[in-house]
Amino acid sequence: MAILKAFKGWRPPVEIVKAVASRPYDVLNSAEARKEAENNPQSLLHIIKPEIDLEENIDLYSEAVYQKAAEKLADFQKKGWLVQDEGAYLYIYAQTMNGKTQYGLVGCASVEDYMNNVIKKHELTRPDKEEDRMKHVRVTNANMEPVFFSYPAKKEIDDIIADYVKHNKAVYDFTADDGFGHHFWVISEKAIIDRLISLFAELPATYVADGHHRTAAAALVGNEKKNNNPNHDGSEEYNYFLAVHFPDNQLTIIDYNRVIKDLNGMSKEVFLQKLEKSFIVEKKGNDIYKPTCLHNFSMYLDGAWYALQARDHVYNDNDPIGVLDVTILTSEVLDPLLDIKDLRRSKRIDFVGGIRGLQELSKRVDSGDMEVAFALYPVSMKQLIDIADSGNIMPPKTTWFEPKLRSGLVVHELTD
Repeated sequence: MAILKAFKGWRPPVEIVKAVASRPYDVLNSAEARKEAENNPQSLLHIIKPEIDLEENIDLYSEAVYQKAAEKLADFQKKGWLVQDEGAYLYIYAQTMNGKTQYGLVGCASVEDYMNNVIKKHELTRPDKEEDRMKHVRVTNANMEPVFFSYPAKKEIDDIIADYVKHNKAVYDFTADDGFGHHFWVISEKAIIDRLISLFAELPATYVADGHHRTAAAALVGNEKKNNNPNHDGSEEYNYFLAVHFPDNQLTIIDYNRVIKDLNGMSKEVFLQKLEKSFIVEKKGNDIYKPTCLHNFSMYLDGAWYALQARDHVYNDNDPIGVLDVTILTSEVLDPLLDIKDLRRSKRIDFVGGIRGLQELSKRVDSGDMEVAFALYPVSMKQLIDIADSGNIMPPKTTWFEPKLRSGLVVHELTD
């Protein structure tokens, strides 16, 4: 059973919500965050990227940075930029992109569910990134940003949310500067809250869609607090962390593409020849070519686009990992031809989210920054769930979800 818990959220007043709400901490570097929060003291970036209020060359992992986050959170609360709800509620958070709206249920997930694998993962996490977010949670004593979860769609949950949205006005309703719409409802009615919690209890599992490091950090800090509390009884707020749960049938994963700095000493002609062993290679010309189906890739090299169709012998459709196009590209191109062994640490590869469009790939190559680019057909939610259910882990940089959750619509404090 999956645990969903109502909580007393800290939220911005309606009149400043657009100013407070920010992009997540991990989609901006420090310079971008400084610019975005410039002349906006109410931006949550001052808490989730607190280095922007310190000297520019500061060590991002220094104690001063984390203390600044705690200081800024207290300041937001004191100034009334974050105000706590009177009761323990659930919330609905909807996002609109390109005319499509997806509806998420906001509540607390359980640390115990994470530890027992009721919350299933599909990515490895890096210890250094985990520790960074753990320090942030420890010092602020709060989950400042929600994690992005999915669950197997359940009609009654969908119906309750749809009915609530139909008959109640959103407390927040704004379009961010990137053009994405954000809509937020507060569910305060106990009967509806209790029914949603009971329906979640019928789910066999939930899935981390985006935010593996934040999820791990939140759960590990909660577990730390449990182990350090001799009077722990399981009811403490630190046993739970902030999550937005979307039904799997409303989510779309977009492509996550690769750009490579060099051809590992090969000429273009030799490289193309070697690709023929694993792919049917077809030159498409100057117009952008987008992959059309699974096992179909596009490549940009020396001013031209190519279609690469994987040959039958290079993939296994019965293997949840072997069927992935990221696996094929790694095993047939990146590793044997380009000598890129570690996608997480190699300085010769970079990753480009599909939200930037395939023109970003040709731009990176044409600039001379990169030598070759590959675009992949996006992974499906079914593939993600199959891999998580099987206990396997996806290769790095496989999934890209858009739109990203805005941070600052609601915050979860780890004390009652």
